[in-house]
Formats: sequence, structure tokens, C-alpha cells
Amino acid sequence: MVRLFIPDASAGMFARGVEASVKDLTPMLHAASCMQRPDNPPFATTTSPDASSHQHTACSTQHVFMSPSRPDPNTPRGWIVPIGGRIADPDLLRRFVELAGGSDARIAIIPTASSDADTGEATVRTFRDLGADTIDVVAIDSRADCSRDDILEIIGEADGIFLTGGNQLRLSTTLGGTPVAKLLRVRNAAGVHVAGTSAGAAFLSEHMIAFGDEGASPRSGMVTLAAGLGLTNRVIIDQHFRERDRLGRLLTALAYNPFAVGLGLDEDTAAYIAPDELMHVEGTGGVTVVDPSQIEYSSMDAIQRGDPVSITGVRLHVLVKGAAFNLSTREVHAAGAVAGRT
Repeated sequence: MVRLFIPDASAGMFARGVEASVKDLTPMLHAASCMQRPDNPPFATTTSPDASSHQHTACSTQHVFMSPSRPDPNTPRGWIVPIGGRIADPDLLRRFVELAGGSDARIAIIPTASSDADTGEATVRTFRDLGADTIDVVAIDSRADCSRDDILEIIGEADGIFLTGGNQLRLSTTLGGTPVAKLLRVRNAAGVHVAGTSAGAAFLSEHMIAFGDEGASPRSGMVTLAAGLGLTNRVIIDQHFRERDRLGRLLTALAYNPFAVGLGLDEDTAAYIAPDELMHVEGTGGVTVVDPSQIEYSSMDAIQRGDPVSITGVRLHVLVKGAAFNLSTREVHAAGAVAGRT
């Protein structure tokens, strides 16, 4: 079954049963608005209600615009699956469908990043061919759409959520700070799997590469960062990596503040990030892992815009299908060493 939800300003409220289901999601939305990054202490309290169509009680901590939602210790977080774009082999997504429940999976497709009106339906065909039975295309074209009860209902019921490619700034400017973004974080923390390709991949992390220049050497100012969706703050993701020569801009992004791991995803390649922070590589290309945790020196603070950046101590790995990398311990597992892990 495929359902297409296109926001219509003239559309009335859904039936009473749907209204009740949406009310059931209200605690999740409230929790999302109150979440803080686990390593940040509480700040001053606020009495401002969450900026959504639902009125919530005040949070006990300061409202945070963007941060990963804290998972229930008894419930594994959902998988996070960035894909490098240009999916040539639909089997790259087969594992995602299986994780979400196979033929019983409910997949929600968010084509907001794309300016192509056919993107949603093309993605539907891909997931249908992989055996998914219930697929919803949620057309979110404005920030106002992000407060619609019908859209929140579909996202709240999904087992897997897929963000298409296009322009990541269209995703961040449309979804950022809305009930949809908050619900996506809460649902992933509660076990729902979220994938994105190309622009959709770049948007998944807390710090997003908005745009930048090509080239292998890092240079000051060659990349612009923006706030992303915030499912995880452990990585910064770049896509179409080898095909568009993007090593320099990923190194530049990490040189500003080397706290995260850089993931450079080739086309037709995915990084399946498990709840235990072990990243598995799938697809026909490679994932370039840039680990800045042992950086000894960076000249970023002492140079002018456009100047090359000197960085020492960076660790770089190129991983292919079957290999894995632990985002917590920074340990590398060669291809074949993690066979059978799910």
C-alpha cells in the first residue's frame, strides 16, 4: 500500500481516531523539545511553550534547538544510515528494509530536499521492489507543513524513514526547529531507523556540511557548516565524496573543531551506523573515515581565508563493503572481520 500525503491549506482535521493518535504523539514531541546533549549540563529553566501546534508544559531545562535525543536505556536507538548518493544497486537499501521489518515495514519517504516532483514516487518504486508493503510519501514543502497533524501521524507510525537527495539547505531551512525535526530525533532514539541519501545523508548529523569547494587540500573557508537534523553528534558526513573530490572540505570542517569523526561517502555506498556505534560499510564504493582525535597541530586559527591548512596527526581509513569502524572506540575492523554482525 502506498499513501501520498500532500499538504493542502484547505484540508480539515482528520477523523477523530487520527486526532487521538496525534495526541498520543504529544509527549514524544514535548520530550524532543526538552532534550539536551548528554554531555551538556542543565541550563536555566524556561517557561516558553514549544513552538508547535500543540501546547506543552514548560521544560525543566532550557529549550535546545538541536541535539541528539537521549535514548531509553532499555530500548536500542534506531540505525542511522547515510548514503553517498546515486544509488545504482537498489540492494543497497535491502538491509534498511529488513531492519525496518521487511514486508511488514512502514516506510515514510520525505522528498523535501528535491525539486523534482517525481522523486517521491521513484523512491516508492525502489522500496516496493525491495518488498516493503506500506510506503508513505510525505510532501513537506513549507515550515507550516511541519506542524500538520497528518504528517506527524505518519512519521510517528513509521518503522523506517528515508530522506531523499537534493539540497541539504532546503532540508535544514524547512525542517529545522520544527515539530517534524523534533519527532524524527525522538523516533530514532526510540528505535526507528532513519536513512538519507546525498543531501539527506548530509542532513542527518548535528553538524552539516552546507556547501563548499572541491579539492584534496584543506583551505580556510572552503566549507560552510550549518546545523543539521541532529540524530548524532559523533560524525560529520559528506557525500559524492570521491566523485566530487571532497576530501579537502571534510578535513577543513574537522580542523575547525576536531571533536567528530568525518565520514566521506562515495556514491552507491552506505554507512550503516548501529545502535552500539559500530558503523558497517555497504555498497560498491568506499567510506573515507577521517579520525581527528589524535590531531597534534592545526594552523586554522593563524591563517587567512583561502590559505591552506596545516594539520598533523590525522588518521585516515578507506573502508569498503564488509569493513566497520567503531565511532566510540575509533577501532577499525577490516572487511570480513565483522561478518554476521547486525
